[in-house]
Amino acid sequence: MHFLDQAKIFVRSGAGGPGAVSFRREKFIEYGGPDGGDGGKGGDIVFEAVAGLNTLIDFRYTQHFRAPRGKGGSGSNKTGAGGNDLVIKVPVGTQILADDEDRTLLADLTRVGERIVFLRGGDGGRGNASYKTSTNRAPRQHGTGWPSEEAWVWLRLKLLADAGLVGLPNAGKSTFINQVTNAQAKVGEYAFTTTRPQLGVVRHKGSEFVIADIPGLIEGAAEGAGIGDRFLGHIERCRVLLHLVDANDESVAESYRIVRDELANYGEGLTDKPVVVALNKIDTLDDELIAALSAELEEASGGEVIPISGVSGTGVDWVLDKLLEIIGPEPGKVAEDDEGEDAIEWSPV
Repeated sequence: MHFLDQAKIFVRSGAGGPGAVSFRREKFIEYGGPDGGDGGKGGDIVFEAVAGLNTLIDFRYTQHFRAPRGKGGSGSNKTGAGGNDLVIKVPVGTQILADDEDRTLLADLTRVGERIVFLRGGDGGRGNASYKTSTNRAPRQHGTGWPSEEAWVWLRLKLLADAGLVGLPNAGKSTFINQVTNAQAKVGEYAFTTTRPQLGVVRHKGSEFVIADIPGLIEGAAEGAGIGDRFLGHIERCRVLLHLVDANDESVAESYRIVRDELANYGEGLTDKPVVVALNKIDTLDDELIAALSAELEEASGGEVIPISGVSGTGVDWVLDKLLEIIGPEPGKVAEDDEGEDAIEWSPV
């Protein structure tokens, strides 16, 4: 399945149906009077976040969405049928943005089953029966129905994950996610083997959490170098970042600084998130060199550095322990107090 994280679509709600102009005509009944019914309401445009989707690829091929209009009223005071709502299903984490220069945020769907009525259908027009008064016994006017609403909007997907992987190209991010999850990320001995975000579910010590791997960053990514920084939006919602540094780089401190600078240039609070720093690919080094590189990286990062090997699995459990410690209890799991009684249910919201 191809990955697409943004799409532009056109949406239009349904217009209201027209009211009817009708008069009662029955044998032996004098002065039947007006009996035109109201028109039906037009369909709404509804966005719904559903599970099982992680791409907006469907919106590349279907870009126009129009809800049906309401049916017109008829005689015998019959109201026209309302138009069915058009439900547009999107992945969890989808944002709806206005088609303006600032891409104003209009809605953010972050929970499975969350629904919003984005455009409301027009109300039906009044039939001539509703215009009858004591001085106007045979009205011939009617309402044409309220018009529909329409808009061009952008859909932008920000994947929901608990932990995000960052680092330079070839830092071993894909190898790591393949080691700890069932993901099948592409691995190769060249830069930018990862060209789209990958999600994987980590199962560790009876808990589960989702980890996201994004394409590698290089210096100048904020200005469009390499693949750029457009995929950084997928780790904005992560609670912790795992920063992998290749132990074979010429300067591990410089490699760390480059990525941190790009995160700072992107903004959105990425540099304020908790971070776990890991020195990767240590299976090719001796203990003395590992200690020296770890010390250099600790000085640059100002925190603990975990030496690991994504290929052999060395130190991986240590990293997962640290991630799980920061992420906290499993979402939806009920914590217990010291007496064993149920405590407050933990929620990320």
